[in-house]
Amino acid sequence: MTVNMGGMDRGLRLAAGVALLVAGPAGPLGWWGLVGLAPLATALAGHCPAYSLLGVSTCARKA
Repeated sequence: MTVNMGGMDRGLRLAAGVALLVAGPAGPLGWWGLVGLAPLATALAGHCPAYSLLGVSTCARKA
């Protein structure tokens, strides 16, 4: 697995994943908050399978 996510992308996914998990079982989303595991896992791994399929990378280009 190659890293295909840049720093800002990873940070936003991490924040979104944590927010969904926090708002999940104890909040208004109920168990649907577990959907937050997907962006959290991709942020921690630095690899997005959808980006791979589409040929997208948000990593900084190497000079």
